[in-house]
Amino acid sequence: MMADSLWMAEALRLAERGLYTTSPNPRVGCVLVKDEKIVGSGWHKKAGEPHAEVYALQEAGELARGATAYVTLEPCSHHGRTPPCADALVASGVARVVVAMTDPNPQVAGNGIARLRDAGIKVECGLMEAAARKLNAGFVARMERGIPLVRCKIGMSLDGRTALENGVSQWITGPEARLDVQRWRACSCAVLTGINTVLADDAQLNVRDVQTDRQPLRVVLDSQLRMRFDARILSGGGTLIYTAHKNTLKINELNNIGATVVVLPGSGGRVDLKAMLHDLAKKGCNEVLVEAGAVLNGALLRAGLVDELLLYVAPQLLGDRARGMADLGELTALDQRVDLKWQDVRQIGNDLRITVRVTG
Repeated sequence: MMADSLWMAEALRLAERGLYTTSPNPRVGCVLVKDEKIVGSGWHKKAGEPHAEVYALQEAGELARGATAYVTLEPCSHHGRTPPCADALVASGVARVVVAMTDPNPQVAGNGIARLRDAGIKVECGLMEAAARKLNAGFVARMERGIPLVRCKIGMSLDGRTALENGVSQWITGPEARLDVQRWRACSCAVLTGINTVLADDAQLNVRDVQTDRQPLRVVLDSQLRMRFDARILSGGGTLIYTAHKNTLKINELNNIGATVVVLPGSGGRVDLKAMLHDLAKKGCNEVLVEAGAVLNGALLRAGLVDELLLYVAPQLLGDRARGMADLGELTALDQRVDLKWQDVRQIGNDLRITVRVTG
């Protein structure tokens, strides 16, 4: 029904308020409707705090009895940091529950819906499911395949160049694009870069100019453990370094200044990229934003580990000798290419932001 779509859209808008805060939990919104009026609403704000359904039920009070609940994700059925939301809905006396998508978490995975139906509540599932999945694409990826959603951010010229031959790259894109990147950092669980970028740019990779109480985990891929102790990315502690080189002395020194070093050797003296992503998933990372150079971008793409490219394209030409966006090696046949699917194109300041999904 049209009215159902309107109420679910409102629940999705509420869920979006948790873009920067809910990790590692999903973003969820809930609206309680009775006699064509909202009697309660809520959204999940932070792991460990009440879920969206609880806030909505608290606001509705006795008006929840006989109401319809619109929830963007299947109500949980297990005891985690908070009690099961399915039980709270049953106890409230709601008559109907409309769910956008089932929970991919194997601890729930249909059990919440079953509990509601067993209690005699009418349950409908699948309304605006695509929008709900998009909102929690990283959480879905972590639950369904055991690795986070990986998104590579690349600032480049119109001819696909990210820096001059001498490495100078500040600034190809404009201030509006750089602010937009801060928002993507804020909604990511981790920001990943390579040691070459750290040594060249000495970037901090933290969130600035966006109001948030949560900073993403800063992650560096450093196969030979070349990290400098005075690198700004180590400031404040908590930086995670993946290496293939077990230098016990340097690892201990980095640990002493607040970093965490994980040794994950792969082939050719490099870090095992897939093992790294599995480890990040175990640490609760849903979305990883990669801000790196052509080497790491290319390695992730060649390994089939990139889900999306977030391209900021400036109206400039830097020429053939400038540095490219991804080192894919020499391709000798067209079937070796990386196939992409357009998702979104919009102007950000004087630049274009192009979002594409990797399909091949």
